[in-house]
Amino acid sequence: MKHLNKQILPYLTLLCATVLWASSFVALKIAFRNFDPMVVIFSRMLVGSICFLFLYRFYKNTAIHKKDLFSLFLMVLFEPCLYFVFEAKAIQYTTASQAGMVSAFLPMLVAVGAFFVLKENLTPKIVTGLFISIVGVCWLSMAGTPALDAPNPALGNFYEFLAMVFAAGYTIVLKKLTNSRYSALFLTAIQAFAGSIFYLPILFLPSTELPVTFDPVSFGAIIYLGSAVTLGAYACFNYGVSKIPAGRASAFVNLIPVFSLFMGIIILGDSFTPQQCAACLIIFSGLLVSQDVKLNGLKKFVPAGLKRLN
Repeated sequence: MKHLNKQILPYLTLLCATVLWASSFVALKIAFRNFDPMVVIFSRMLVGSICFLFLYRFYKNTAIHKKDLFSLFLMVLFEPCLYFVFEAKAIQYTTASQAGMVSAFLPMLVAVGAFFVLKENLTPKIVTGLFISIVGVCWLSMAGTPALDAPNPALGNFYEFLAMVFAAGYTIVLKKLTNSRYSALFLTAIQAFAGSIFYLPILFLPSTELPVTFDPVSFGAIIYLGSAVTLGAYACFNYGVSKIPAGRASAFVNLIPVFSLFMGIIILGDSFTPQQCAACLIIFSGLLVSQDVKLNGLKKFVPAGLKRLN
């Protein structure tokens, strides 16, 4: 039973990360209502850094090797630095539900990146699925109508796609680092501290509006983003990636659109037109096509305990 739990744990942590990330779209939307996006992102990183200070004893003995410095630099540059810049812009212009749908590109982008960087196979079905999903996202963006919380859905969805490109680069670099000598907790702490340093100077730019009033709901959303999402989601995802292949781990991101869609509708009151619903079906069709080969070959990766249960 202990062996079985150890095999299932990475999948449970990845599922937990997926739920937390889906909720982050909603929390960001709430925080942006009263605070400048850059203030929100910096505060999120700062809260995460404070949380990691209390956990310092768990990773204080980790030594950074010179040969890994460039990979660590790329990891924090991709995410949280560039990723959150574009995601913040995306949430300003589109709905939380649509941003969550665009995030479904990540597994396929990881597969494409792994083909060029890691020389992994890129099957025709993955390419076909990517093309189908691109068509669906384009339709989803064009069918979106401007609203008070989503003034330009097409632009917002494009920014979210760019965020997914950087997230894919982060996932590939992360796999390399977790295969060496660094724990998931240590790498997540590095991200939080680096993000705080990166976003601090942005607070003093003329384009950044510093808060003049205090809103408890938006402030609570920031605390949630910094603790539950920055600490919890990234720690869970980094742990999962350290235990199973990056391609299989990134496939869990396919669940983010589902969770974010329902959260956006229930919490924020997002609505979908019939055309947008059809576009969502096309996106998921592309995802199913791209994952078909992985699903067919997944039997050899199923834990022995699960096979016995069947």
